[in-house]
Amino acid sequence: MSVLRALRQVSASSSRAVARSAVRSGPLRLATVQLAPRASMTVARAFSASACRFSEGSTDVVLSQKLAEELKYEKEAVADAPEEPEFLKTFKEQGIWEIQDVAGNDEVTLIRKFGNETIRMMFSIADIQSAEEEPEYEQEEGEGGEDQPLHSYPVRTSFSITKGNGKGSINIDTMCQEGAFIIDNMSYYPDAQLGTELTAEADWKRRGLYIGPQFDTLDVSVQEEIEKWVQERGIDESLAMFVPEYSEYKEQKEYVRWLDNVKNFVDA
Repeated sequence: MSVLRALRQVSASSSRAVARSAVRSGPLRLATVQLAPRASMTVARAFSASACRFSEGSTDVVLSQKLAEELKYEKEAVADAPEEPEFLKTFKEQGIWEIQDVAGNDEVTLIRKFGNETIRMMFSIADIQSAEEEPEYEQEEGEGGEDQPLHSYPVRTSFSITKGNGKGSINIDTMCQEGAFIIDNMSYYPDAQLGTELTAEADWKRRGLYIGPQFDTLDVSVQEEIEKWVQERGIDESLAMFVPEYSEYKEQKEYVRWLDNVKNFVDA
């Protein structure tokens, strides 16, 4: 990531954090609003022909203006940036992982084939959002004495590995941070569907199963071989560098979309 992009992200995150903090500390207390009795409200509607339409409150205009200002700022900040950043273009050109990213969702899925195996990886941009109030970057000295931005926040990732014969599933929970995947746990499910389904029922069934020991309690030699096995499947340093980069990219797009949607709703 370029220094310019890193500084821009810090600036944007800081401004949003201040704004959100201000909103939280503001005088508005919805819980203290006292509603009039239903009968009184009916009478008021009947005899207030000149009143504003139901959705038009006294704060609508100001809120819409503030949302428009924030939206303008965010769009101007990336006005000169290419529609598809270089890091994403390079990742796609490698042709290893397929990206499944649904607009409006906070989760991203990457899928690839490895022999007769299907590997799915999932991560969420929620980790980016929760890290906004913490320092997002640490500095390390690079070549020529220049400071290079280093991702300091962790992104939780989950991998599922299934085989074409449909017998079983290996699930791996990791923490992606500073260009590496740190394995927390490696689970085995005899039913591949149970190990990969993202339903409440499947989640409930998984809770009663033994998911294996904590990874760092395994014999060191076993840990090393599992790490080699995982890396051979493309769960490596290059992927670990891509995940936080893409998380920031998606979070920015979703934030702009959120601003636009909220403003349109207020204006409607």
